Amino acid sequence: MNSVPSNATKQADIKLTGAVRMADGPALSLERRLSPIADERVTEVCECVLDIIAALFNVSGRELRGTGRSSTSVTRVRQIGMYAAHVTLGLNMAEVGRGFGRDRTTVQYACHLIEDMRDDEEFDSVVSMTERVVTVAFRHTEVR
Repeated sequence: MNSVPSNATKQADIKLTGAVRMADGPALSLERRLSPIADERVTEVCECVLDIIAALFNVSGRELRGTGRSSTSVTRVRQIGMYAAHVTLGLNMAEVGRGFGRDRTTVQYACHLIEDMRDDEEFDSVVSMTERVVTVAFRHTEVR
């Protein structure tokens, strides 16, 4: 029997199944991978979150969805939206990134930043209000 280098096996596995292996560990389960329909649903949910935060903070949806650099205020509003989508709706950071047109690491940075900023009472009340609005908006909706 020919032995195939483990790295080649991983690359073939990724190409054939879309599965990701972690340090020679098992592939992610099928339930954890998004189907195209579920991926489309996540995008719709994030679009709704963007609309909600645009209305709440009186910011242009076009600016929030823009791919270039934004002003600090627009960036902060987007970060609050990413945080709410992750924490309130339970989307993972990769899903939020796809839905907001950003990288997973950008979402991770935003969530850590917003969490740290919540030490300020006034900022915390703004984030809490945003979480409540997002929760109410999606309370009768299956996110995935």
